[in-house]
Amino acid sequence: MTTRRPTKADLEAARDRVIPDVLPADGTPLRVLFCGINPGLYSGATGHHFARPGNRFWPALHRSGFTDRLLAPSEQHLLPSYGLGITNLASRTTARADELTDEELREGGRRLVALVERHRPAYLAVQGVTAYRTAFGRPRAQIGPQDDTIGPARVWVLPNPSGLNAGWPLDRIAAELTRLRHAAETG
Repeated sequence: MTTRRPTKADLEAARDRVIPDVLPADGTPLRVLFCGINPGLYSGATGHHFARPGNRFWPALHRSGFTDRLLAPSEQHLLPSYGLGITNLASRTTARADELTDEELREGGRRLVALVERHRPAYLAVQGVTAYRTAFGRPRAQIGPQDDTIGPARVWVLPNPSGLNAGWPLDRIAAELTRLRHAAETG
């Protein structure tokens, strides 16, 4: 994986690449497991989740108080020390999330259930309401806490932090993450 800015060729070569999950060691407490839709080409080229400049995940994570400083995507390995992890509904890297099929999202939902059973986070935070609706058959789901649980985890649906999601500016995303952090802290 590269640490320099990916070229157009790097981005195209990243198509269908898989980025490993960021998870604590088995048995280590996991407060929140963040679940993206799938890695974009920039993330695939760098090997880091939410890596594209303009993605609001890392700034919102810091502004919400989950981290004590703004982490760079290349520092994703530090997340378990904060009781946090990252996975994706679909592991396949694409240019846009709408390249995924509904079946890929449903299969990702099934994989996610098994991952949650194994790592037992207090909260599963799915970043993308439309993907959540498809993956879990919840057509009326809205942003925020859900009535459902997945295994032992309470579910919170967050807005997609992609820069393409113009309806959710950074301050609104950070505010929703702050609500989640408060819930995770109070149990």
